[in-house]
Amino acid sequence: MSAAHSNPASTAAAARSRHWSTIGEVTCVWGVWCLYFLNRIFGRTLFRLVVYPVVSYYWLTHPLARRSSLDFLTRVERTAGTIGGRPTWRHTLRHLFSFADTLLDKLLAIGGQYRFGSVRREGNEVLLEQIARGQGGIIMTAHMGCLELCRVLANQRNGMRLTVLVHTHHAERFNRILSRIDPRSGVQLYQVDDISPATALELTAKVQAGEFVAIAGDRAPAHGGRAVRVPFMGDPARFPVGPYVLAALMRCPLYAMGCVRQREGHLLRFTEIAHEVNLPRARREQALVALATAYAAWLEALVVQSPYDWFNFYEFWADDPVTVGRQGAQEA
Repeated sequence: MSAAHSNPASTAAAARSRHWSTIGEVTCVWGVWCLYFLNRIFGRTLFRLVVYPVVSYYWLTHPLARRSSLDFLTRVERTAGTIGGRPTWRHTLRHLFSFADTLLDKLLAIGGQYRFGSVRREGNEVLLEQIARGQGGIIMTAHMGCLELCRVLANQRNGMRLTVLVHTHHAERFNRILSRIDPRSGVQLYQVDDISPATALELTAKVQAGEFVAIAGDRAPAHGGRAVRVPFMGDPARFPVGPYVLAALMRCPLYAMGCVRQREGHLLRFTEIAHEVNLPRARREQALVALATAYAAWLEALVVQSPYDWFNFYEFWADDPVTVGRQGAQEA
């Protein structure tokens, strides 16, 4: 086959290679330990001296991260004007540095070493009321800021039990890290590739026992799971429907949680998306779109306040993974 013709198999492979789930995290499990002890022994200044050259190298060698960051920051400036001018590649490097800094905040929060007095909370009353009643629910999170602050604060102050659904094969090893850094942690990472009926039943039992289940509301599933396209930063973007379907099956409240930097600390913001999710058969699609639209609007209003806390370094507005794969193939 000539180079002018595309190979369907290679196109599919390229598509998979550009989906967020196959890009991989910047750090691995052993790297987490290194970062944690580097800061513990030498402090944040040396942490930055060591990590920033690594981030710079990553920035130079990962054009997808640079493009995705520039695209996002450009949309923020167009939507809210909070960048302070037209974003350049320099802004994308700052974006990745912010991600590295937040990695340290996550580890400090898990280890109980973060200055929790600098954390401000908004809207958490709805969650506290649910905890006081001994009832659970589903919390939609996003890949932004230091959400570990919420997990640790909730566990320390309210006895909240939290299961976090993750799409990573490192979940078991991260659980061991969590338990060694903080043996009292009530947080469990639960690895899922897809929500099977058995998984749904297990999670339902947790919620009925008064636990909370956290699930990402900003990343479309990797293995053909359902998603809807709703407005976000001026253009339609794909958002998963899994959180809404789970909440409807469990007949429990659905909350949203986000975190951004604010002055010398962080802001944790909560809201109740729905006290009870109803997905009537005749209007199921419309109901899912309405819920995703409400969540996307809430998320947009939060993230434009602190855009460098947005950590989705892939083509968020791509029509589908195949489109992204074709773009990647053309660049190659």
